[in-house]
Amino acid sequence: MAKGHVLSEEDVRLLETEGLGQVWVTELEEGEVGEDEAVSQAAAEMGCGCLEIRLAAGGRANLFALEDCCVLVDDELLKQINCTSSIVIATSPNFSFAPASQRIATVKSAPFAVAQSQLETVINILRERGPILQARPVRSPSVAVLYTDPVHGDRARQLFESIMRQRLERFGVTPTFVLATTEEENAVARSLQHLLRANPTVVLVASTTAPAGPEDVVGRAMTRIGCHLERFLAPVEPGNLFLLAYKDEVPIISAPGCFRSAKPNVVDLVLPPMLARYRVSGWEVACLGHGGLLG
Repeated sequence: MAKGHVLSEEDVRLLETEGLGQVWVTELEEGEVGEDEAVSQAAAEMGCGCLEIRLAAGGRANLFALEDCCVLVDDELLKQINCTSSIVIATSPNFSFAPASQRIATVKSAPFAVAQSQLETVINILRERGPILQARPVRSPSVAVLYTDPVHGDRARQLFESIMRQRLERFGVTPTFVLATTEEENAVARSLQHLLRANPTVVLVASTTAPAGPEDVVGRAMTRIGCHLERFLAPVEPGNLFLLAYKDEVPIISAPGCFRSAKPNVVDLVLPPMLARYRVSGWEVACLGHGGLLG
């Protein structure tokens, strides 16, 4: 029998049959809640989206993704809950991609029982400020890719297309719309407009150059077509020359050097929420520094 198992009359008869005349048990006192009930209540309040809760032995509740999703985590709220003495929660990293059936969080209680007052405190915090975790589904995203090179766009495509496919396959997607163009402001602007007419979920600009900022060709082309430049520079290595813009609700990413290698970089950090149609802010990019040293 697992720790924390609730004894039934049948269990008692089985123990007698096995020759166990005495066992140590714990009885709930007034004002206490059993560990399974405590983690069930907390798990029901802490998460939302495409997930399901499964109880496990030892006062645990596991949360699993029901479909491919991006895990969004309120880090400050998670810290607050984990400062209590009764319940702790472990989650997948914020912005991480989780395929269907993957465990994305575990709720664990103190052994055997939790004080009703402590559980109520946790539940009230979650109801007031929650959820801690969202399993935001990734459903049929479309990815547009623009390859650019100062001499000939097809050169960039030849260099990067294989790596691009490898990167996107990590998230179960393939490029839906692809163009290649000379890296010149007017040409890049026209190509971006053409791709945006297809209403993609996200646009990736793969350039063979390493621009110094929004004033260079790709950034000027974004401005030319009316994009909002959300963020330049990311506290991530590789990928610090990251440029994020939005045309209406469609994110456009320029990440020089990030398509030369399949090794993890800033694109891998921000793609999952964007594929789940979550609008990543400049502030959230700035928060990527903790854990941003990828290799």
